Amino acid sequence: QVQLVESGGGLVQAGGSLRLSCVASGLTFSNYVMGWFRQAPGKEREFLGSISRIGGSTYVKDFVEGRFTISRDNAKNTAFLQMDSLKPEDTATYYCAADTRGGSNWNEYDYWGQGTQVTVSS
Repeated sequence: QVQLVESGGGLVQAGGSLRLSCVASGLTFSNYVMGWFRQAPGKEREFLGSISRIGGSTYVKDFVEGRFTISRDNAKNTAFLQMDSLKPEDTATYYCAADTRGGSNWNEYDYWGQGTQVTVSS
């Protein structure tokens, strides 16, 4: 069974940083594009960015560009979301997802973690 487990969420003040981790098991990690999403109460699930299978290409959405960075360590079956200069509007549950192709919408991903809560105080 494929399992993705996020960690690293918590409470942080505005302007602070967090690094989220997503550890995968039950799959050949290097075959999968890894995506990051977030969802706040009352809002749709929002695509943040993705990283290619080997890690040679990354993409983040304009609204987090310059603050969020995606990386991966295939030897550790782990993807990362580095979040800097956090704002209260970043408060949400953050999810990692895996797919052999990837994309920018949640329906394109086959596997999901259970999420980790990020709360940014003002």
